[in-house]
This record gives sequence, structure tokens and C-alpha cells, in this order.
Amino acid sequence: MAKHWTLDDIPWDEFDRTKADPELVRAVKAAALVEHNSGDYVTYLCGVFADDADFQAAARAWGGEEVQHGLALARWARLADPDWDFTAALRHFKSIFGLPLQASASVRGSRTAELIARCVVEVGTSSFYSAIRDATDEPVLKLVCAKIAGDEFRHYKLFYDHMRRYQVQQRLGLPRRLRAAFGRLTEISDDELASAYFAANCGAERYDRARHGAAYSVRAFPLYRFGHVQRGIGMVLKACDLNPQGRLSQWLARLAWRFLRYRTHRLRRLAA
Repeated sequence: MAKHWTLDDIPWDEFDRTKADPELVRAVKAAALVEHNSGDYVTYLCGVFADDADFQAAARAWGGEEVQHGLALARWARLADPDWDFTAALRHFKSIFGLPLQASASVRGSRTAELIARCVVEVGTSSFYSAIRDATDEPVLKLVCAKIAGDEFRHYKLFYDHMRRYQVQQRLGLPRRLRAAFGRLTEISDDELASAYFAANCGAERYDRARHGAAYSVRAFPLYRFGHVQRGIGMVLKACDLNPQGRLSQWLARLAWRFLRYRTHRLRRLAA
């Protein structure tokens, strides 16, 4: 297996401030908090899979890489905004967003459903960092996001492989698989991203889930291209054991693209 990249592999001295979009910086700050908080997800997952040593080891390795993503994004954000206090922002984020760390069973109803939901999360992150990579002209951020996107595609496969193993043991019918996948998709604008954006950017403001969620989304959604959406939909369908390239996938990708453009327009008005 190839050695995983480290922060020392990034040419930080090539940072070009003139190409760092201030609005994208705000989204990256929020993403840094979410990525770094993956240690709490490891705790949650190890509780849910308490008797599965193989999965626990995989989850801990995954969490270590996710924390590194957060550190890389935070370092880039500090280059763009030297006054930003990542440590204080992370502490603020953790004070307003938490996970069920004492859980001994999945909040999704089964381990298979939990792993399908994790696949969906990795679809979202791989698509998001691919979108930043393709949208930004800042060379260091482009490289960081390319490396993170590659990790997230690999993480999708990790959760997918374990999901297939559990699907043999506790088989979920198609309706429940779809409910787990698309239920997680509807949570994209949940408290985690809204509170991360708030903690990273909004100082003494009062937290407003709808407004701060919109503020994050209005900076993230315009980054996507149709290809990112199309590939993401295919990966979600694959996690549900459906054809990722069939007519259903094509139809859902077009529908999701239209919805994304509509939501972007609406969110711009709300964020304003």
C-alpha cells in the first residue's frame, strides 16, 4: 500500500493570496472544523460496532486521515486569514454540536443502514472537495483538495466493503436501503454544517441554524458542476445495490442538478 500523504508533502510556500477567494475561505474554515471533528465519529462508530475489531481498526485509521484533512484545511485557511484562530473555532464548534458518543446501537436502526449512511457522507465529501479542486485557481488549495478528494473516494470504498459484509448478515430490503441513503442526503443542511460555519466565521453573532446553514450552502453549492452531481448520484445508487449508470441514475442526476441550482438561488436570498 502506498504511503499516505502528510502535511509536509504540501508546498505551502506556493500559496497565492491573490487567488484565495474570501467567500471560499469561509467555507473552507467550516470544512476544517467538520473534518477535524471526525474523532468523535470514531468514538460513535466504535460503540456501534463494539464487537467488530476489524471495522474498529478501519474506523480509527479513517478517523486519523479525516483529522489530518481538518489540519490541512485549517493551515490553508490560516494562510488566507492569519488572524483566524482555529483552536478557538473548534472549541466553539464542539460546544454547540455533539454526537451520541455513548451510543451502543446505530441511530440508523441497523449496522448495514449505518454503513450505507457513511457511504453517502463520503459521496458528499468526495464531491465537495472535487468541486473545490475544479473551481479554485489557488494552487495550494487545489492540491490539498485533490488529495482529500482521493482519500474520500477511498473511504467510500472502505465503508462500502464493510456494508456489503453486513448486508450478508442482516439483509436490508431495497426500501430500507433507500431510506438510509436518501435520509442521510436530506441531512446535508443539518446542524453540523450550519454550526461549523457559525463557529468558524460568525464571532459573537447568535446562532441561527437556518441562516448559517444557508450562509454555508450559498458558498458551497455554486462550486459544483454537473459531473460532480452525476458521479455522486451514481455512488449513492451503488451503495443501495442499484445500477450506478442506468436510466434511473441519469434521471436522478438531472433532477438533483436542477434542484441544486434552484436551492442556490433561494439560499442566496435567505443568506442576504
